[in-house]
Amino acid sequence: MSIIDKSGTYTLGDRQVKRLGYGAMQLAGPGVFGPPKDRTAALAVLRAAIESGVDHIDTSDFYGPHVTNQLIKEALHPYPKDLVLVTKIGARRGPDGAWLPAFSAEDLTQAVHDNLRNLGRDVLDVVNLRLMFDTHGPAEGPIEAPLTVLAGLQQKGLVRHVGISNATRKQVAEARRICPIACVQNQYNVMHRHDDALIDELARDGIAYVPFFPLGGFSPLQSAVLSEVATKLDATPMQVALAWLLRRSPNILLIPGTSSVAHLRENLAVAGLTLPADAMAALEAAAGH
Repeated sequence: MSIIDKSGTYTLGDRQVKRLGYGAMQLAGPGVFGPPKDRTAALAVLRAAIESGVDHIDTSDFYGPHVTNQLIKEALHPYPKDLVLVTKIGARRGPDGAWLPAFSAEDLTQAVHDNLRNLGRDVLDVVNLRLMFDTHGPAEGPIEAPLTVLAGLQQKGLVRHVGISNATRKQVAEARRICPIACVQNQYNVMHRHDDALIDELARDGIAYVPFFPLGGFSPLQSAVLSEVATKLDATPMQVALAWLLRRSPNILLIPGTSSVAHLRENLAVAGLTLPADAMAALEAAAGH
């Protein structure tokens, strides 16, 4: 049995996946732009992820752009039957690497076809609509038109399941009225708990929640507490942050990313890390500061 099997499984669309997956964003160059600094190493990480039991990978054709999808295809195609590839659309990259909204029907349709081509797929397993109303995080804005386009592509058989990313609680509720939502992907971690109520709502309805930036935006005090807990457990701060997310709710799926095989194995080892009560108490206390 793979160590990541200890993390359990959860529903993603119509599949049961292990709760520890892999995020491919860091395989592109600096700023998620351009080719990887070491192509051979990038391919090795992807293959090591699958060999370690990972059965869902998060990616996007605007990583690079095109870079991570092409690496995934080169490393893993023909794909294992149980592998779920989750991509996202709604943005494009400027010549300087800038992140730009791409919400028109033409943009979204082209993005789906680009993902299909670069991944070597006839249908995409899960496509998240990435909202870009504010570059710094979720912000209210109209989603009906772009989500309806994505739902239409689903009806044409190009997309199996639809998700939403960087969304407010209100936008998630609106999205669920437009079409079935397989997952929500937002920034969330032990110190940034703005989606607590949303996670609980989604868990009640069997919908996956996929947090990103597990170490993002901590204050110096919060980072110090996390490091102290990690030292006591002979773990890394990232491992503690991931272990807390696994414990937070059964519908949370993790997609830690790395361009290093050693770091990949370190991340996946979190499945075997148990946080004792005093560690949980220390982390909860720090979250309020």
